[in-house]
Amino acid sequence: MSNVKSSVQTGSQRRIIICAGTGCVSSGALRVHDALLEKLSRCALDVDITLKPESDNLRLSKSGCKGFCQMGPLVTVLPDNILYCKVKTADVDDIVETTILKGDVVTRLTYLDPISRKQCQGYDQIPFYMRQTRYVLKECGWIDPESLNDYIAIGGYGGAIKAFLEMTPEEICREVIASGLRGRGGGGFPTGRKWEMGRLQPSEKKYVICNGDEGDPGAFMDRSVMEGNPHAVIEGLMIAARAIGADEGYVYVRAEYPLAVKLMSKAVADAESAGILGDNIFGTGKRMKLDVLASAGAFVCGEETAMIASIEGKRGTPVPKPPFPAQSGLKGKPTIINNVETLAQIPRILLEGAENFRNMGTPGSPGTKTFALTGHVVNTGLIEVPFGTTLREIVFTIGGGVTNDDGNPTPDLFKAVHVGGPSGGCLPPEMLDMPLDFDSLQSAGAMIGSGGLVVMNRQTCMVSVARFFMKFAQHESCGKCVLCREGTRQLLALLDDVIEGRATLKTLETMETLARTIKLGSLCGLGKTAPNTVLSTLKYFRTEFESHVVDRYCPTGRCKILEKPAVMAERYGR
Repeated sequence: MSNVKSSVQTGSQRRIIICAGTGCVSSGALRVHDALLEKLSRCALDVDITLKPESDNLRLSKSGCKGFCQMGPLVTVLPDNILYCKVKTADVDDIVETTILKGDVVTRLTYLDPISRKQCQGYDQIPFYMRQTRYVLKECGWIDPESLNDYIAIGGYGGAIKAFLEMTPEEICREVIASGLRGRGGGGFPTGRKWEMGRLQPSEKKYVICNGDEGDPGAFMDRSVMEGNPHAVIEGLMIAARAIGADEGYVYVRAEYPLAVKLMSKAVADAESAGILGDNIFGTGKRMKLDVLASAGAFVCGEETAMIASIEGKRGTPVPKPPFPAQSGLKGKPTIINNVETLAQIPRILLEGAENFRNMGTPGSPGTKTFALTGHVVNTGLIEVPFGTTLREIVFTIGGGVTNDDGNPTPDLFKAVHVGGPSGGCLPPEMLDMPLDFDSLQSAGAMIGSGGLVVMNRQTCMVSVARFFMKFAQHESCGKCVLCREGTRQLLALLDDVIEGRATLKTLETMETLARTIKLGSLCGLGKTAPNTVLSTLKYFRTEFESHVVDRYCPTGRCKILEKPAVMAERYGR
């Protein structure tokens, strides 16, 4: 059962929360917020727009992403537990007059389940939410991300206080190691072991960095955490700094995320003003300084060493490892780099204990993972599930099933799911019951990656999918490695040959050989994983490639150049 609702009710007993994540804002959420404020004022209702625990007034606030992006703008009314979907400014009068003043539900604005055809009033009735376990995202969509008081009211910075006042660096590292937390940025390296490596380095100066340079196509997990609960990221960085002995850090945010940059910057400034960051953290005399930087706009800057170069003002290109950043990183000093989602989990692990965290997920992959669920699926958006959840559960229960190109549910049309972004792979129907975790996906030729998950129906051409991701990887290659720079270019050209009818069966063999060579010879994770989609589609959908090559025919009809010419006699009266 989902735990999507916040366990803490902050502010007044009655609240209206407008989702102000990027998706809802683009659909007009801020206009809805302003219209609600105006309407409530005209009705002479006392309204608070900031947290005032002593107040009994109605509170109107914004939140980060609630996850159900396709249904935005989303408006929640508490304590009634009502969720209104696709709200427009024209709906504001009905919401205030019917729900706020009379206590009734505006049924037409509630979610209509396309499968059961039932109107769902709240989160506990909507399948999309019911089967999730929201751990990282627990407070996203409920607290005001611009309010430090909101975060403190739900116990925020309690983990940092414990780390600085009650635990030694060794104890922090042991607790994180005991939790089994693995990095959520794609590689899955044990977080506690990375911290322990940084802690043991004999250096008076050390750094911590938050990797918020999320560049995968269709991925928006880190963006949503930074926009929905930025203080959790800061708190995670503070605990990491305490664990390794650092006193300075950076939040490196993708430049294409202006709202995340804005909210992270405000959260840092508010934490400094409150004395949470600065020269005397919690009265311990310890110092912690954080800066927020917009990225250089290159996908490869998500790689640790390239990111360090970018922060130093250099061109963002990877360098060989070892030494690892934990040994010699930013400015030659020991540096720990963690992904946004990884850091946001840390405060709760310290407060609730490693064992509680291990109760979720699998023995080898404890905890939960956020995924951006997109593609040919009924319910798209941001989800969070325990590791070990099957693809079938995600696609057909949380996602509501597969759709055709017109968006209509068509259960028997499932063809593949692409997991892990450019670094991931395409998995066929026979793998629907495979549990999602780091190790099982790797054995299947895919990887968790940052968490992009794209569902595809039978009208999707798998050769074109492979080409799409290869084009992205080729474009984003920094060019430092010959195998990555030239190999991805040649692999893209071979895929063009397949799509345009110039390939032979030998072409497919050449593609496989080249793809494996690129994986072996590339310096960084971009090149080593760029061929994954090509290799996985060749492995699981080879007959589709052979149709293009042998029969000069695209089974889905997507590759227009392979279409056979036809004379439409009736058009000419014959």
